[in-house]
Amino acid sequence: MLGRFKHGYVAPAALLVAGLLYAPFLWTAYLSLTRYDGLEPPAFIGLRNFTKLFDDPALLTSTRNTLIWVVGTMVLPVGLGLLVAVLSYDLKGGAWYRLPFMLPYALSGAGLAMVWSPILSHGGIANLMLGVDTAFLQDAPTNTVAMLLVWTWQQLGVNTLLFVVGLQSIPKEPIEAARLDGASGWRLFRHVIWPLMRPLTAVVVGLALVAGLKTFDIVWVLTQGGPGRNSETLAVTMYKETFVASDYGYGSAVAVMLTVVTGLASYLYLKRQVTAT
Repeated sequence: MLGRFKHGYVAPAALLVAGLLYAPFLWTAYLSLTRYDGLEPPAFIGLRNFTKLFDDPALLTSTRNTLIWVVGTMVLPVGLGLLVAVLSYDLKGGAWYRLPFMLPYALSGAGLAMVWSPILSHGGIANLMLGVDTAFLQDAPTNTVAMLLVWTWQQLGVNTLLFVVGLQSIPKEPIEAARLDGASGWRLFRHVIWPLMRPLTAVVVGLALVAGLKTFDIVWVLTQGGPGRNSETLAVTMYKETFVASDYGYGSAVAVMLTVVTGLASYLYLKRQVTAT
């Protein structure tokens, strides 16, 4: 009886997912083929918006910045989170050492940007503390790197927590056997701990990959993609073209491109991880 009606049980959830995820994407894909300002009915123009994408110098800048974000989020928060987790794991009271790294994660991206805006602004707290006169949020790619460091400050804690959970799930027998054989420090981590943590590391890096591709809130609050358009990411370009310039067709084309890039990158990454295992 259960097997006969199994599709009926999952149908409501499947319809909900289709309504909330697939229907908006299909509508966006349709708008990407039109000229639409939100007032007049959409006018079908074929692939002109996508042709415009490859002739837009602002898109090249946002693509470059997005790549910086992707590489940065896969290296800095993940690498430093692993380092803090490993160094504090065997320490007495290690949870208290990790607590300061966890606190920034309680802030949203917008709240984080508001905290750091007076610090990184020209003539702000960072300039006074470092004794320099640097416009951290004005010159490219310095502004993107500065915002990436702020993002790292926030994400470090949650990555540390994930790696601590991974360390706690490692069987103690292989580690104790390696220590009896004389392994310690870097050798113990490289040859025993790191291979056992590879599945979790793949998940953490995959999450960082997607987060880097869809970076929006922290950039929008700190710079709004400026000065000019030199700190835009693809998500910021999509937002500005759609809701600031009211070019819904072109903004939808950027959204479709970002969705395809994110999906393809995630697929290739997961496929590589499955092949490696």
